[in-house]
Amino acid sequence: MPSFPRAPRPFKGAIIGFDRGNPLASVVVFQYNPHTMTRTLNARATNWEDGSNRYEPFRLIGPPNETITLDVELDAADQLETLNPIAVQMGVYPAISALEMLLYPKSTTVIKNMALEMAGNVEIIPPEGPLTLFVWGLKRVLPVRLSSFSITEEAYDTHLNPIRASLNLTLQVLSYYDLERNSKGANLFMVHQLAKEVMATSNVFNSVANIGFSLPL
Repeated sequence: MPSFPRAPRPFKGAIIGFDRGNPLASVVVFQYNPHTMTRTLNARATNWEDGSNRYEPFRLIGPPNETITLDVELDAADQLETLNPIAVQMGVYPAISALEMLLYPKSTTVIKNMALEMAGNVEIIPPEGPLTLFVWGLKRVLPVRLSSFSITEEAYDTHLNPIRASLNLTLQVLSYYDLERNSKGANLFMVHQLAKEVMATSNVFNSVANIGFSLPL
């Protein structure tokens, strides 16, 4: 049955790592959008419980610490049916590897640092990972750090490449509080916060109507 021609095209979530040396190495578009996503927010506030800011319990020093957890399904069945050459040769291994590379320092940098260490350099700066974005629709493009993820490989081809896998991802949202001022990541988070403020304001009208009276503020 053909789909309605004017039906909106659904957005697909994605995790994108911007690596100048290899810009396509860490682009993972979700094959199937997760059905659920858990977001945990903890206030980043002044310490008033010890009495140091006793009369300022509502003072905030930055946006909340936010953690996102979600489960992602990967399945090469459709690609195998159409004889997709990548799926035939490697299954879903490339997609898993793209996520894993967000936790690896670049091998070229590691080799360079090892050479510097052997040459007697005392101070070696740890390599920096790519700017990682969690994309979930137009209103949520967030800089994140992939804190951890677990992989459950559920089926294999004859060469033992995984052809079906479940991934549990834990993402730490990075805000302008965590990132360098005026960096791309910090600016993206500010855009996200401004959009959230607009949506929160639009909710005021419904909330006041449901309460049935005005608050004496």
